[in-house]
Amino acid sequence: MAAALPDLEKQATSLAAASSETTTTTTTTQAAASQPLPPTGSNIISTLEEHAYGRPITTVQDLVPEPASELDDEDDDEDDDDDSHSHSHSSHHSHDDDDNNNNNNNNERGDGMAGGPISRHLTHTATHTSITSAASRPPDFEVTFAPDDPEDPRNWPLWYRAYTVLAVSYATWVVVLYSTSYTATVSQIMDEFDITSRPVATLGLTTYLLGLAAGSVVVAPLSEVYGRRVVYLVCLGVFTVLIVPCALAKSLGVLIGVRFVGALFGSALISNSPGTVVDIAGHETLALCMSWYSIAPLNGPVTGPLIGGYVGEGLGWRWANWLALILSGVAFVMVALVKETYAPALLKRKAERLRKETGEERWWCRHDQRVSTAALLRANLSRPFVLAATEPILWFFNIWISIVYGILYLCFVAYPIVFTLHRGWSVSQTGLSFLGIGVGTLLAISLEPAWRRLIDRVGVRRRPDPLDPARAGPEATALVMTIGACLTAAGQLAFSWTCLPASLSPLVPIAMGVPFGMGNTLCFVYGSHYLAGAYGAEHAASALAGNAVARSVVGAALPLAGTAMYDALTPRWAGTLLGGMEVVLISVPWAFYKYGDRIRERSPVIREMREEAMKRERRRERAEARKARVEMRRLRGEGGGNAGREEAAGEKKEEEVRELAAAQGARMA
Repeated sequence: MAAALPDLEKQATSLAAASSETTTTTTTTQAAASQPLPPTGSNIISTLEEHAYGRPITTVQDLVPEPASELDDEDDDEDDDDDSHSHSHSSHHSHDDDDNNNNNNNNERGDGMAGGPISRHLTHTATHTSITSAASRPPDFEVTFAPDDPEDPRNWPLWYRAYTVLAVSYATWVVVLYSTSYTATVSQIMDEFDITSRPVATLGLTTYLLGLAAGSVVVAPLSEVYGRRVVYLVCLGVFTVLIVPCALAKSLGVLIGVRFVGALFGSALISNSPGTVVDIAGHETLALCMSWYSIAPLNGPVTGPLIGGYVGEGLGWRWANWLALILSGVAFVMVALVKETYAPALLKRKAERLRKETGEERWWCRHDQRVSTAALLRANLSRPFVLAATEPILWFFNIWISIVYGILYLCFVAYPIVFTLHRGWSVSQTGLSFLGIGVGTLLAISLEPAWRRLIDRVGVRRRPDPLDPARAGPEATALVMTIGACLTAAGQLAFSWTCLPASLSPLVPIAMGVPFGMGNTLCFVYGSHYLAGAYGAEHAASALAGNAVARSVVGAALPLAGTAMYDALTPRWAGTLLGGMEVVLISVPWAFYKYGDRIRERSPVIREMREEAMKRERRRERAEARKARVEMRRLRGEGGGNAGREEAAGEKKEEEVRELAAAQGARMA
């Protein structure tokens, strides 16, 4: 057999050379003209690559053109899948050549991507790997998580998954708390730096929220390239260090600038921590885990003025920063004890480990990178903006959530005006006025079992999710979002009409914060759940990152106009105006509840995700059928004596010829 290998390789080489020499411009034109146009919804980028590089060579016969009538339909389907999902590793002796070819191919594909549909660009760049022979990535060597694989974060011990949620939730709480604790010390900062304009002093909050917005665009894609853990540690470490210049600031300009940069790094927790929860929670427990995770971050805006008010009033505004430094240091230690949770990063490491331990280069996973890190980062950095600009779902979601979020942050301007200026409360006492919102947040989270039963009951009557037929589509959660939108509007209007006059008991407007906080929590938690369910694991982080950018920008802008608006309209009518806007926006979650499945069907990105899921299922079924055939042949060979051994030897020889031809085809490409 060994002696026959050189002859087989020469045969494959000669066949390839003959095929190459006989190919002319005329035949190429005829072949291109005979190819049917890709059907609607097909991967156009993959079709372009198929024509550019040729169909993957899997047998010696593939080197010689065959009549179309003799082609096997199943093989054609598999070739189409292989072209659009090439995941392989080249052999050592051709590594340099492959690198050069890949670089050239990447440059050529850049034009193709730019000219093709945006959804193809997104999916193709995010998940595909190298273009080589299909035979060099056999299904038997694909690295995946087994159902009980201890390396799968969803199979970690319950206590450790609970600790992971606690760690990222606490760290996110520190980042959010640091944003609003500043509002409780604005008066002291104005006195310290002789600032007469309150909107100017409020810029410390505005720039912080803008930093969170800018950071969400950069940090979320970084986690998809390098994994979540390293991004957490680097960003949280820098965030912690940058609190020190704020505590020692000698001017308002330094304070505003450093807070912006610190928020840029602190956004890693806000943009990526929901993804960590998704990594370790199954579909059945995702809403519960997301609710428990949200307790701390959603109460961050409430506890910020409360803690900052008491610390600032007793120790000065600088100690509000020193306390944030201590809390952030604890968060860094807690996050350092959390392992990597991002499945693509774990699978790539597992494949690399298997290649080193076994010496077998055919181990691969579907997340292996085929393009340069710089090209991948460019694609990932642009993805949130591309999705936000092209997806109708995100158009309406971003507008709705942004206004709700902006009105929430406007409360940190409105409450001090109502309780400090009109009712004469101290700064620390004004912090207590936010307790109504905090109670509403906790109440919404504690009722998660009731929301889950409602979602399950609604889900029975809804169409199943095409990405996972075992569960209902995300529209089942839109009813809870609608309830949240109604509570938010009702709470805002009720507060506006009970906050003044001062003769009215302060407990009444504080109590009106309960439905307001409850509604905000339901909107944020189940809105994120809807986007995660609609865009799946591949694009959920980018969709949520774009949403975070939009809401942070609006949340930064509204407080700047808050003081002037409340002075001109009075707290009652200014609050009524905001509540009226929230009443109008109730139509957004209601529309997704009624027509969400139809809206998602019109999304090119979601449509391609469904096609990818169907292709993966077909590949899995073919791999299982292939294994069954091999096993049957093996058993037949063992029972057939010499005839069986000869048949097995023939199959082995055919397999060797196929591998040699495949390697030759890769070099030709």
